[in-house]
This record gives sequence, structure tokens and C-alpha cells, in this order.
Amino acid sequence: MYNRRAFVGAGISLFAAGLHAANDKKTIQGFDENFAGKLSSTKWEPFSDRKVRVGIAGEGVCSFGSSFAYQSHPNVEVVACTDLDPARCKLLQQRVNAQKTYPSCEDMIKHAAEDKLEAVYIATDAASHIKLAIMALEHGLHVASAVPALLGKDQLDLVPRLVSAAKKSGKIYMMNETTAFRPECVAMRNLYESGCLGEHLYSEGEYFHFSGKEGIPSYNNWRLGLPPQYYPTHSNGFYTCVTHGRFTDVSCIGLKSSRPQYQPENNPYANPYDSEVALFKTSDGGTSRMAVMWGTPGYGGEIGRFHGTKGSYVETRKDPFWGLDMEAAAKVNVLKHPLPPNVPAGGHGGSHAYLTDDFLRGILLKDHKVCVDLKTALDTTVSGIYAHLSAMKGGEWLKVPECV
Repeated sequence: MYNRRAFVGAGISLFAAGLHAANDKKTIQGFDENFAGKLSSTKWEPFSDRKVRVGIAGEGVCSFGSSFAYQSHPNVEVVACTDLDPARCKLLQQRVNAQKTYPSCEDMIKHAAEDKLEAVYIATDAASHIKLAIMALEHGLHVASAVPALLGKDQLDLVPRLVSAAKKSGKIYMMNETTAFRPECVAMRNLYESGCLGEHLYSEGEYFHFSGKEGIPSYNNWRLGLPPQYYPTHSNGFYTCVTHGRFTDVSCIGLKSSRPQYQPENNPYANPYDSEVALFKTSDGGTSRMAVMWGTPGYGGEIGRFHGTKGSYVETRKDPFWGLDMEAAAKVNVLKHPLPPNVPAGGHGGSHAYLTDDFLRGILLKDHKVCVDLKTALDTTVSGIYAHLSAMKGGEWLKVPECV
């Protein structure tokens, strides 16, 4: 059986989880999507001459700790790193040029003051994210966490503690939701913020990833039969990371699976579904359909669409945007800004380094608000938990609580 030491870095997208290590020549699905999209013609301009002292937790089998370009960014000094597996910890240290290592993330956080750490990137197993984030915030550290922000209904009682810790510390909490910096989501967000899409009417997000016939091993079996909507961020982000609105109500349909790991008696969640499709009401009066599909072999991908009162953005069309005022839309920059020289964009639609850059700007620039902040992170994650609860009640409409 695999244990947490083997999978400590597995707080990663199920798009990549449990497949092969980064030093394995086989492709890791999701991480191979390195194209950041067409970039704006503007030149990258330094925004600070200061380096943020960062600690990184979790390399794991997919090398998630080293894949977000902290070691390459000119505004970072990687002070410390950790992984429960000593061999992976040593590899992470080599890859990110960390000055020192710790046997656990908890130990690294406890020594934050003496190391003069300012921020941590938490890329550990999913069940540990919220607990470690709370601890780090309580120690006065800025936090970037892998997705999801929390895992399932049993961790809902930790949400008020996370919110309180963030508010009391005054530090940034952000979630590394890769959707936020996919090229199409950046375009949607910029068009929406410019007014060219008008008011939100309807949006869609789809996360297709077949998890294999036998499933993916994990520490304490957290992936075994995992309810799809417990990992909703790669679909829900196509609404929350565009409008920063929230889902208020949900009705979800679960699709039963014949695979052994999705028989209720065979997984820790008593979950029978390997695919779940949620219909949400949104805080702006619109609606969203968000699907997490792990029972469909073949195609794997994350895709979204947005329809507003003035225009629509549908990625799969030759011309993705159509609107009532094409002249105004033509003036909107829908492209991602360049990254610093020698900083690779990374996987998941070239989003990895953009999340890191956004986090650093939030720390170093007083007027910069990170895209996937505490509110957006919780709105994106908690809504999925309630979607699964709805599916277990046969699609009953449930209210989604406001967390922040």
C-alpha cells in the first residue's frame, strides 16, 4: 500500500495525480499543457527589487513543489523546503535551491521566525491543506495552497478557523487554482471586467479526467472513491475566477459507477459516483452548469464557456468571443502578460508560474489583489462539497453557505 510519504506532494490536480514522477519520461497529464497562450506584446517590467523568503512543502511523486517556478522567479528566495519522504525532500531541495530542509511542513512552520520566512507554498496531500494553512497563517505567514482548499464535508468546521486566521494575521491566503490563469479564463475575466460580456447569465465548466480502472492510491486512501465534486475547482473556476461571484444554491446529479472503488462499501466516503453534474444558482442572478467527470475514458481536459447579456466567450469556437459591441471588445487586452525572463509558464495551460507571480505581487504590491483569494478559494471549493451532498440526496436543492 502507498502511504503519505510516497504521496505527500499529492495535493495536486487529479489531472496529474498519481501517474508518474516528473523525472519519469512518461507524460504527466495536465503538466504537459505548457503553452501559456498568446502573450501581450508588452515587455515584462520588474515590480519590486525585493525577494520574498519562501518555504515550500511537498514534492511528492508528481514534483508539484518544484513545478511552480518559485526557484526561477527574481522576487523569491527559497529558504526552506520539506517532504515527509527524505529522498523526495532532498530532490526538492536540489530543484528549488533551498537553503535548508525540514522533516515536515509543521516543523518548517514552527521554525519560520528563526528562518525569517515570509510565505509558504503548501503542496501536500489534499486532506492536510486547510490544517497547514491555518497553522501557517497563525504563525504570521502568507499562504499559497494547492487545490482544493479543504477536503469534503468533514472539514467544513475548519472553514471559520481559516477565515479567522487570515483576518487576524492580515496575511494573504490564496489557492493555486490553475483555471484562473488558463488563457481562455484570462480572456473571459478581462472581457467581463471591461463590461463587454455584460451581466452573467449562464456559464459552464467541465473537468474530464478518467481516473483509471483501478483508481489512484493515496495516503489514508483519500483518493479512493473520492466524490467528484469534492474536487470541483477545475470546473467551478470558470465562473468564480471570472466574476468572483459565488454559488448560492445547488442541485446535483450523480452518475453511478461499476468500478470497484466507487462502490459505497469500498471507499471511505460511502460514495457511489464517479461523475457528478451540478446546476448552480449564482449570486448575480445567473446560473452555472459545472461537471466533474471521472468515468469517461479517453478525453481529458478542463474547459469553460461564459454567456452574458452583451456577449459570450466559447473557447471551442474559431472566434471564441462574440458580442454586441465588437469595437469596444477589440480594445480589451485579453492576453496574459509576459513572465520574467527564464521563468517557465509551467503546466495546466501555462498557469503555474502565473499563480506564483500573482502571489508575489499580492505580497509586494499594496494595491494588488490576488485572483484566487480567500473568498474565491472557499466559494470555489465549498460549493462542490454541497453539490455532492445534493447528489447523495437525489439532486435535492441545497443552499450553499457564504463563507467570507
